[in-house]
Amino acid sequence: MNYMPGTASLIEDVDKKHLVLLRDGRTLIGFLRSIDQFANLVLHQTVERIHVGKKYGDIPRGIFIVRGENVVLLGEIDLDRECDTVLQQVSIEEILEEQRLQQQARQEAEMIKLRVLRERGLTIPRADVLDEY
Repeated sequence: MNYMPGTASLIEDVDKKHLVLLRDGRTLIGFLRSIDQFANLVLHQTVERIHVGKKYGDIPRGIFIVRGENVVLLGEIDLDRECDTVLQQVSIEEILEEQRLQQQARQEAEMIKLRVLRERGLTIPRADVLDEY
């Protein structure tokens, strides 16, 4: 087998199922159909997988084009291997509600943290305040 440098080494992975982790934290699963020298990807039959605790849900996305600079991780999924996961698949509506509740809990915890820091005389500049400068 010949070694090819850079994204050319992914040519062998075309038409195989892959998991792609994006910079914004999203997880995509789909068939790799095309790749270029910038690691831009074209995924077919793509689903966005959302994890919350021990539950997950898949949202169908169809054909998905991913800019290479947004890819954190790309890995092939072995279709022949048995799934030994302890995760429970739930409906799209249920996982979106779980995700909303999780985000709301994180925001409330962050607000409590900021309030405690302010009470102790520490202030942390917020991103939206910094944008004004």
